[in-house]
This record gives sequence, C-alpha cells and structure tokens, in this order.
Amino acid sequence: MLFTPAGLEQASRLAVAELHATRFATAGAASVADLGCGLGAESLAFLRAGMRVRAVEIDALTAEFARHNLAVQASALESAKFDVLLGDATEVGAGDADAVFLDPARRTSGHRNTKRVSSADYAPSLDFTFGAARAARSGGVKLGPGFERELIPEDAEAQWVSIDGALVEMSLWFGEAARPGIRRVATVIHSGSKSTGPKSVSELTSESDSEDAPAQELGTYLYEPDGAVIRSRLIGKLARDLHAGMLHEHIAYLTSETLQTTPFAQAFRIVEELPFREKDLKRALQARSIGKLEIKKRGVDVDPAALRTRLRLKGENSATLILTRSASKHLALLAERC
Repeated sequence: MLFTPAGLEQASRLAVAELHATRFATAGAASVADLGCGLGAESLAFLRAGMRVRAVEIDALTAEFARHNLAVQASALESAKFDVLLGDATEVGAGDADAVFLDPARRTSGHRNTKRVSSADYAPSLDFTFGAARAARSGGVKLGPGFERELIPEDAEAQWVSIDGALVEMSLWFGEAARPGIRRVATVIHSGSKSTGPKSVSELTSESDSEDAPAQELGTYLYEPDGAVIRSRLIGKLARDLHAGMLHEHIAYLTSETLQTTPFAQAFRIVEELPFREKDLKRALQARSIGKLEIKKRGVDVDPAALRTRLRLKGENSATLILTRSASKHLALLAERC
C-alpha cells in the first residue's frame, strides 16, 4: 500500500475501517461513495466487503496513491469494481451509490474560547456532510472522538470507538445504517494477543445518554471505564450493569463490592488505602518495598511523572496507585489489576 505522510496520519485503522464496511454491508448496501477517500483505507474495506466503490479525492497525488492501492486489492478479488475520481466531493457527488461515507477535516486547530465551532470549520462543511449522508439510503460520517456533542444531529446514531484502550474516533450513522432505537454506542475493540486472547469487538448501546449512577462509598473493587464509554455518556448504564456506583458524582470511576467481568472497563482490586499526603505516601510505599509503580489519577491535580520522581521508589515489588476523590476526601489507593 502506498502512503503520503498526511494521508497516513489521517487513514483509518484497519479494524475501524472494517467496522464501517460491516455497517454498510449489514444495511444491504451494494455500492458506496467514499467522498474524500484519502489513501483509500475505507474504500479498501468496502471492496473487501463486496461493495462497488466510487472514491473521490481532491488532492491529485493522494488520488493516484488511492487508485494504486485499490487496484492492488481489486486484483486479488473477483468482480471487484471501483472508480477513483479526482475532484471536490461537493461537486463530484455520490452518483448512484447506495451508501455515502465522508471524513470531513477540521480547517483549524481549534478556537479555544474565542468562538463556537461551526459547520464551516470543516471541509467539506458539516451542512454538506450531514446533508449528503442523509440523502443516501445509508450514510456514515467519520469524526474525531472529541467532536462537539452539541453538533451531533438528533437523527444520527453516534458511535465512539476505542482500540486497546485508545479512543480513536466518533462516527455518525444515518438512514438504514442507523439502527432503530439506538442513538449512543460505545464500541470497544481488543486486538488480541497470546496473553489477552483473540480479537473481540464489544458494544454498549442506548437510546440516549444514560443517567449517571448515584455516588457511593469505596468498595472492594474499582472500575476505570473505557474512553468510549465515557465519551458516549454511558457510564451510568455500565454502572448498573456492574451493580456499581460512582465513587464521586463528577469523576469517571466506579466502585462495587463484587467483581464483574466486562470489556468496557478495567477492574482493580483495592489492596489498601494509603495516606494522600505526599510525605506520608512516600513513607508508606518505601515500607512496602515498591520500586515499580503505575500511577493513575482522576479528579486530582497531580502530575504522575513528576510525583514518581519525587517518590524516589526503591524495592522489588510493583503496584498500581490510584489517586482520586470520593465525595468526602482525597484518596490514594494501592490496587492490583483484575
């Protein structure tokens, strides 16, 4: 496969491109227009799924690379059909394709607090992007995982995707690609290894943002929800599935007296509570001969790397330290992964 530096940075991971292709195939799409195809990562997945591909790219060099990449893939498949068209997606359009896929790019690095993000901050604009996705029988839009929630259309299914704990994208699905009764989805992909087992894809779904679970006292176990669960605002649903509560109403940690197996969160067993004050914490870790320490934190103003340096750890033991808050106090929790 041929790459350009910019194209490689923007290309979808293979597992995510396969998700997109599966979504359209499940919706019954026989052809798809990839408007803004880049190097063709999505288009390759669409070809492998048996769909005819109309790929549109505005940059001449990138379009040539996409044409090469698709030709190589097509040569290994029977009856694979594709076209790569050079031009502006807003002018070339989707043709007669059943499905449309778009990947609009942010024009700027962000406005911070200067003004709200608008449709025109994307290329193609969000107005065009959402309109094209709605006009097709099935529509899909790939966006960054931090996409502004107030801009999510009410008629779209919003899906946040993580791979091995890294949040990689948010996608919107329209028409027949959107599933009835589902508006929020957290999709968690584990790529698989000898230690973790085979690849898995798990979904947590809801018809809307879920209400957070009530806060409760620290239990024997603490759960760190996956980023896809947090961004999709399904922490409350996950908490109820785990028979858990929030450790703090504004912090994304869950706690319970019982251990439940879930792909949507990392579970920790709380070994003991240590002093939060740094001087006392350092003394407690030294007394336990902890020389290797994983530091996790939420809801507290701590730089883990700087803290680790100041602790001057020595010893043969390893542990996980979780720094956070409950409703009543700051917590330093010595824990082990489950």
